[in-house]
Amino acid sequence: MEGREAHSNKGGGGRREGQSRHVPVMLQRCLDLLAPAIQRPGAVVVDCTLGLGGHSEALLTQFPEVRLVALDRDKEALRLSGERLAPFGERATLVHAVYDELPDVLETLGLARVQGVLFDLGVSSMQLDQADRGFAYAQDAPLDMRMDQTTGVSAAEVLNTYPPGELVRILRAYGEEKQAKRIVSAVVRERVQEPFTNSARLVELIRNALPQAAKRTGGNPAKRTFQALRIEVNGELSVLERAIPAAVQTLDVTGRIAVLSYHSLEDRLVKQVFAAGAANTAPPGLPVVPERYQPRLKLLTRGAELPSEEEVAENRRAAPARLRGAERIRESIE
Repeated sequence: MEGREAHSNKGGGGRREGQSRHVPVMLQRCLDLLAPAIQRPGAVVVDCTLGLGGHSEALLTQFPEVRLVALDRDKEALRLSGERLAPFGERATLVHAVYDELPDVLETLGLARVQGVLFDLGVSSMQLDQADRGFAYAQDAPLDMRMDQTTGVSAAEVLNTYPPGELVRILRAYGEEKQAKRIVSAVVRERVQEPFTNSARLVELIRNALPQAAKRTGGNPAKRTFQALRIEVNGELSVLERAIPAAVQTLDVTGRIAVLSYHSLEDRLVKQVFAAGAANTAPPGLPVVPERYQPRLKLLTRGAELPSEEEVAENRRAAPARLRGAERIRESIE
């Protein structure tokens, strides 16, 4: 999960120009997936992962009658994207919230249903590129990794206080790290001498802990550990488990949802929710299937769609992206 919005090669400095250099992953394909549901007057679309506002800006521009509700847990992202979306005035409503809080947000805004929902999961380029956030293993920084820096435990606290067995579980489950035991043994040994505070020390420890064969595959050897810590710190998978079904429930009939994932754990959760919604749940042998057993969703993508080779060549952070879409085709009947 390498990041949501990535730099193009256009020059320029300054914060506002810096924002304009960010090109969202698979942008046009996301817009095309949502278009049939949101191009009518009065449609509401939710960007559950606002970031620097690239997708939101494109939605507001391409669909001039749409109303946008955008969520982010990162207050700095909300501030910067607020500047970017200011020209759209009251058409854009920005909310400081985690995306599993979507039903509460909509209730507060007096919205019963929406016509489109977009999730662009992972870490935004702003978070990766700001060294002091501690997301990137390529530069030394405080081990923070909180998307909302006003709450929760940091990555340093996880490393310094979690029991060894729990650290092994996190690295295996969230980072798919085969060398979890070696890394955790080294962490436990080192944290007794001096607690972890910065990323460079952790990266060096991982390099030293891994056998030579493990260092030769899969890019930076710290990548999987950093991913695992970030998922743990932000509760990403548990939040996503709640958020995708909740988002589907907020959709109007004919409403559409598009989800960009950046690693197999996220994509698997999305796939399971969509597959369950698109399944016929009737007992076998019924001559006529009652409506309550019929699918609630229609899948809009064959499996997960991938970015084009051209996009990956221009934007390395797009490489792991997986896009899935679905349309709500009937109400739930309990």
